[in-house]
Amino acid sequence: MHSLSSLQRSYDCQCSRAIFFGNSHCLNCDTPLGYEPHLGKLFSLAPGPYAGTWQLTGSHVPENHRAVYRRCANVTTAAACNWLVRVDFQEERNRQEYCLSCRLNCTIPDMSVPENALLWRRIEDAKRRVVSALAALGLPVASRIEDPERGLAFNFLQSPVNAPRVLTGHEKGLITLNIEEADDVKREQIRTSMHEPYRTLVGHIRHEVGHYYWDRLVAKTSWLDRFRKLFGDERVDYNAALQKNYRQGPEPGWASRYISSYASIHPWEDWAETWAHYMHMGDTLGTALSFGIKPDSIAMPFDCFGPQALCDTERADSERFLSFLNSWLKLTAVMNELCRSMGQPDFYPFALPGAAVTKLHFVHLVVCEASPRCSF
Repeated sequence: MHSLSSLQRSYDCQCSRAIFFGNSHCLNCDTPLGYEPHLGKLFSLAPGPYAGTWQLTGSHVPENHRAVYRRCANVTTAAACNWLVRVDFQEERNRQEYCLSCRLNCTIPDMSVPENALLWRRIEDAKRRVVSALAALGLPVASRIEDPERGLAFNFLQSPVNAPRVLTGHEKGLITLNIEEADDVKREQIRTSMHEPYRTLVGHIRHEVGHYYWDRLVAKTSWLDRFRKLFGDERVDYNAALQKNYRQGPEPGWASRYISSYASIHPWEDWAETWAHYMHMGDTLGTALSFGIKPDSIAMPFDCFGPQALCDTERADSERFLSFLNSWLKLTAVMNELCRSMGQPDFYPFALPGAAVTKLHFVHLVVCEASPRCSF
């Protein structure tokens, strides 16, 4: 199965009770917990050899794993980070205070504004979920501390009073997120006004991260010509395309060629939207599988995508990609019905045309080349 769909989201404490991705302590036995991003799991913790240090404990710790950790410095802030930072005693002078995810922060919300604490917590919850999946794929995830030229960074900003609104976007590795997106009421108002079927913090971050990885993995690489054949020529004036969309709306017939209406604006947005859905698919399917939910057991008539939807049928792992894709579609069909049973919006309010599946396969091939972990 796909390495991202194998991402572990089901964990248990040393007391055998279920624990969850965001937990810092077991609610049953109060054992401290910490997420190890390089191992991709949440572990029970035992005191380490020095004050303020921890070691992993429990039956799931890899054999002969003796690493020592500290908690991320944001464990005591509004971010409530439960991730671990490995201690390198030989590099103690330059020790890291923040975890893999929190090191990506360039600007955080103004904590002198009381309501911003909750907004920041929600943003960090979403970002940690995205970063954990990127780490599971083995993609390069480095801050501008480790990689000043190509590192990833986040600005979480608030629109000033009587000034232009902060726009969420990406530029040369710096992702800016308007923190009002963490306000459920405001985000729903924006979603409704823009006629969007889906708008979430996780979705925003996955989309903007997609722009970052286009720069890292596609631009100025051997993938660029194939990208242009599938997605279009990114050299088309972006601002003009954006203004045209605002004036006229998405192009007619977009649903037969794109994963979303926003994807039809420009090749860059098509890539970022496709990337975000690729991440949606892998993380959600991985969560389901780690809890023992197997889409292959779903009893319903289903028209599967076949090799004709792939962008490269010569790949040895093509059948496994199709299995991943079709398992996702079965799962979402059932999840949509479950949501309707509760009077909630569809879990996945999108329909995948064949052209979008071809682009998803292209994203997958790019990711696989960038990371040896991304193999079936």
